[in-house]
Amino acid sequence: MPLYEYRCRKCGHRFEELVRFGETPSCPECSAAEPERLFSMSASVSTGKTRNRAAKTARRIANGVKREKTHAQAEYERNYLKDHGG
Repeated sequence: MPLYEYRCRKCGHRFEELVRFGETPSCPECSAAEPERLFSMSASVSTGKTRNRAAKTARRIANGVKREKTHAQAEYERNYLKDHGG
């Protein structure tokens, strides 16, 4: 049985499902029938273009996390100084 990736047309939930030929699963979140079958990226195919795209995405996520940590640290320091008379 092949593993397919689906997106529910009703609620937008993405999920993977092992299905038999000709069968279509229902959404595990909202039980809606007929989700949209998506094209999955093959794990074995890697090109320079896909590696660069993945690296770009990873850098964007890492920069977002860094900004959140920097903001949280600055907020902590402001609150600490306010609470401890610094």
